[in-house]
Amino acid sequence: MPKVGQSYLDARRKQIVDAARTRFTSDGFAGTSMADIVTEAGLSTGSIYRYFASKNEIVVAVCEQGTEAFPTALTLEAVTDFLEHVRALARDKGHARLVAQIYAEAALSPALAAIVAQQLTEMRRALAGLIPVDSPSDAGQIAEAFVSICIGYSQQLAVRGDLDPAPFAKALMAIIQG
Repeated sequence: MPKVGQSYLDARRKQIVDAARTRFTSDGFAGTSMADIVTEAGLSTGSIYRYFASKNEIVVAVCEQGTEAFPTALTLEAVTDFLEHVRALARDKGHARLVAQIYAEAALSPALAAIVAQQLTEMRRALAGLIPVDSPSDAGQIAEAFVSICIGYSQQLAVRGDLDPAPFAKALMAIIQG
């Protein structure tokens, strides 16, 4: 049997994670079985289990992919563009529903909680570096509030549907500007 390269293995793993993401978005974590993922991926059951020992491992892999890039500048235009991007992902790919599930599952799963906590720490650290304030502790507090509002916006998109990001962008700018 010929050996397959790492790029092939990586592509198969991504295929499985993408299929799981699709099913988790439409049916939820609890409503998606391994058989559903097998069907969505178009692979055999054995192929799936070659890469992941359980559905929980696939959930973790989906969560590990999930960090959104924050704006590289904290202007009203850049923040609005970022929130428009979040809105488009929610509308076009159901991303906000997936994120809501991840947060709910992270409340019960220490493995997921660790991933989410690390992602949030990285987001806050990146934002704190962009905030023009005198005290680093102020930057950390502002970054904490900024991330929380962004999460709240995503959660609102998951529950309420398409929302105008303008009031959220203005609130974020008010926090940044003090």
